[in-house]
Amino acid sequence: MKQKNYLIIGGTGGIGQAMVQALLQRQHLANEQSDTDTAHTKIYATYHKSQPDFAADHLYWISMDVSDEDSIEQAIADIKQQTTHIDWVINCVGLLHTPHNQPEKALRQLETGFFLQSMQINALASLLIAKHIKPLLAKSERSADNPAIFATISARVGSISDNRLGGWYSYRISKAALNMGMKNLSIEWRRSLKDVCVVVMQPGTVDTQLSSPFQSNVADEKLFTPAYSAARLLAVLDSMSAAQSGGFVDWAGESIPW
Repeated sequence: MKQKNYLIIGGTGGIGQAMVQALLQRQHLANEQSDTDTAHTKIYATYHKSQPDFAADHLYWISMDVSDEDSIEQAIADIKQQTTHIDWVINCVGLLHTPHNQPEKALRQLETGFFLQSMQINALASLLIAKHIKPLLAKSERSADNPAIFATISARVGSISDNRLGGWYSYRISKAALNMGMKNLSIEWRRSLKDVCVVVMQPGTVDTQLSSPFQSNVADEKLFTPAYSAARLLAVLDSMSAAQSGGFVDWAGESIPW
């Protein structure tokens, strides 16, 4: 297995934490199956407020507040002190609700502060991360069939053509804006950063803090564990080519309409 350096944004969240665990398991299996030293693979994972107690070989925790560009820039500068390149970036951070705001069911519930917070975290953050991580991606070993990856967790409700229920103004609009931003990025990088696959991904309905208030109408077989969703998303990314950059896909690799 080709060794890679990974950056998981939001490594303490449900999906992000499961991604970290899955990548560590890959590393463990690679070490068991290989006679050569595989210790140069590194997994960088970000946290927001406090560094987790969880530690493992090849895992490096980095502080990052995705709502603050200075924090994003500093986190990536810290990574540059430890490695010359990053092969995969996966942004797992998202905002659906806060202790004070739930997704809007009607326009009268729309509040400027919550709307702008949603846009900042769900849409702007990935663009700022891309802006600062580009030099590290540029130094990755990659090809058309084995591209570097810049992936962001989106949501099916960010699809404009699939919107049949309305509501959830801040979340829907911010995820649609994310999708447009990543599509734009894929076009720019196709010219200036060859063999990088930029993709937005729908992880399914996952049993996390983000979705927990909204699970009552979800069938058991459609409510995924974080570990299952992370494994499926990583499997999809493993199969991606540079030609698929700019796509919007679900956990099974199926395309989602914009």
